[in-house]
Amino acid sequence: MPTATSASSVDLNSKVKAAQERLDEHVRKIVQWHFSDETGCPFWLEYAGKTLGWDPRKEVTCYADLDKFPFFEDEWLRGGPVRRWVPKGLAHRPTYVFETGGSTGVPKSRVQMDDFRIDYEQFSETLPDEYFPKGADWLMLGPSGPRRLRLAVEHLAQHRGGIAFSVDLDPRWVIKLVKWGEMQMMERYKQHVVDQALTILRAHPNVKCMFTTPKLLEALCEKINLEKAGITGIFCGGTEMTPQFHRFAVEELLGPNIYFAPTYGNTLMGLATNKAPTPEDNWAIIYYPPSPRAMIEVVNPDKPRELVGYGETGRVRLTTLTYETFIPRFLERDECERERPCEQYPWDGVRNVRPFSRFKTSVVEGVY
Repeated sequence: MPTATSASSVDLNSKVKAAQERLDEHVRKIVQWHFSDETGCPFWLEYAGKTLGWDPRKEVTCYADLDKFPFFEDEWLRGGPVRRWVPKGLAHRPTYVFETGGSTGVPKSRVQMDDFRIDYEQFSETLPDEYFPKGADWLMLGPSGPRRLRLAVEHLAQHRGGIAFSVDLDPRWVIKLVKWGEMQMMERYKQHVVDQALTILRAHPNVKCMFTTPKLLEALCEKINLEKAGITGIFCGGTEMTPQFHRFAVEELLGPNIYFAPTYGNTLMGLATNKAPTPEDNWAIIYYPPSPRAMIEVVNPDKPRELVGYGETGRVRLTTLTYETFIPRFLERDECERERPCEQYPWDGVRNVRPFSRFKTSVVEGVY
């Protein structure tokens, strides 16, 4: 008679297989879309004709076949014209352009129509209504300006029936202050941002949910008791998210009555959600990408075509697969450990994402 453990293992294996088949089917659709003369993306159509020398519509039949592409170069996304990234099949749609942080030179750009909405509607399904009540208003305490995060959080609030209040926050100014050694001025700017948040929280009692970054959350908690202010749910993201901060936030900053949801995301990928923590995780932060719309894998830094073993450390490799954006095999500036599939997310995840240790120059993250 099979044990509960063996039955669970069989069930997970079947979920993993089904998820892989769904991913392979999605890859075929996305490649057909981006490399078709009728619907395709001008950049990829030109690249296939002049550089590849083979037809992706014929040779890419599954996710693994994306290894036939060269690694995606982030320089392709720096500068214009950005319309070369707009697929012909979506050229009639109103288009947004979002930028990355700009901490490493000219910002990378990504054009979008609905991806930011779709990503955050999917993320909404992972938020417990008990702590993120439908109809509650939100505070967006994070970077504004040309980043997609501000509009995405606003859409998340609207999707859940609420209204989002936002602050002005320019992380590029913070980066300059840090590079100039103006640490006192940086602290003043951070306080300016926190003061805006305090004003919103004190004036609008229906704000019960919020997004922020680790550093800003800590600075805010020095000024106000968030539970007494009515906050019941926080989702939090940024490069400062570590197991130590995870424990500190849950046990000391927030307490048991505020739900804390760590996230890992960026303009090119979207949003990876955190697996519900268990005692054996020891506060590790385990993220799973939004398959099949984007996948993150952990690869050997010296041989980035090869995945590392489960539990081993490697570099993050991103593949984005939406009708708006096709980014195959992009090496991120992060490293982490490879995580096994789980019941909730039957595909590979990542553990404890952090800046890639081999980079000689440190990246200034400022308020993140």
